[in-house]
Amino acid sequence: VAIFGLIWPTVQNGLDHINSFIVGAGALGAGVFEFANRMLIPTGLHHVLNSYLWFAYGSFPDAATGVMANGDINRFFAGDPTAGAFQVGFFPIMMFGLPAAAMAMVAAAKPNKRKATFGMMLSVAVTAFLTGITEPLEFSFMFVAFPLYVVHAVLAGIAGFVTNLLGIKMGFTFSAGAIDYALNFGLGTKAWMLIPIGFVFAVAYFVIFYFSILKFDIKTPGREDDEEEADLAAEVPNAGVQTAVAGLGASENDVAPTGDKYDIMAAKYITALGGPDNFTSIDNCTTRLRLQMKDTSIVNEQALKKAGARGVVKINETAVQVIVGTDVEFIADKLKNELDK
Repeated sequence: VAIFGLIWPTVQNGLDHINSFIVGAGALGAGVFEFANRMLIPTGLHHVLNSYLWFAYGSFPDAATGVMANGDINRFFAGDPTAGAFQVGFFPIMMFGLPAAAMAMVAAAKPNKRKATFGMMLSVAVTAFLTGITEPLEFSFMFVAFPLYVVHAVLAGIAGFVTNLLGIKMGFTFSAGAIDYALNFGLGTKAWMLIPIGFVFAVAYFVIFYFSILKFDIKTPGREDDEEEADLAAEVPNAGVQTAVAGLGASENDVAPTGDKYDIMAAKYITALGGPDNFTSIDNCTTRLRLQMKDTSIVNEQALKKAGARGVVKINETAVQVIVGTDVEFIADKLKNELDK
């Protein structure tokens, strides 16, 4: 704690300089923000960058409440015509770009796996389009093709730059999905332009992802080596029993499932995470399990992904985050129930 207290002022000073550059650089600053936002997703530190811009930067009197609104989000809904600059660029990416990337992964999948890949990618693509929740989709290629993820971050930065350069303003209450777009359309400025811009980004994402996956033989969903799957099936007993939940089954060493989809998934998660005794605490956010463990070195990342996880981030020796998706709360509840027995 003492060491952290000593180094944090330097970190905070660095963040202050970054924020100062972003807010003073106009369209370029918005592009840098969106690029940095995506690049920080793997660590979860994007929230640190978001906090100042979305909830503290600038002020505008809210005529409805008489209270001073701060931050890009609050000022947008208070009617500030200059607000929305640090939200608008996410709409073309979350509603169009990433769903197109998901379809590119389907098109690039092996023919015998394309149908299964389509079912999996359709769910995360629709989630991204409607709600703006993109982590499950991003984690499907983030680690197997990090250079491709950097390209995604660059495209996101370009979206932030272009939308601001064109004077478009748009905001969201939750994230940059179609639901927020429809609800807040009337509050935006030139919001209609996000649709044609979105289609341009959809084409760019599809073309870049499809040809990159094929050219570099990237092991995105549906392109895994059969040998690797066979080895993993041996590690995860009865992996072919439950096709509805990505081939989840139970072995005599697992927590006994009841047949419920989430019970089966929880049983596999517990096994892959080192067993019940390895857990210290269980928490979750919108898409991630945030777990405190006794030892993260025994966590089986491949088994977790086979059990339905989109990605795994080991924060340190005792903390791990598992990217699940929008049904994370159901998994968290089942894990807590199993461990309370």
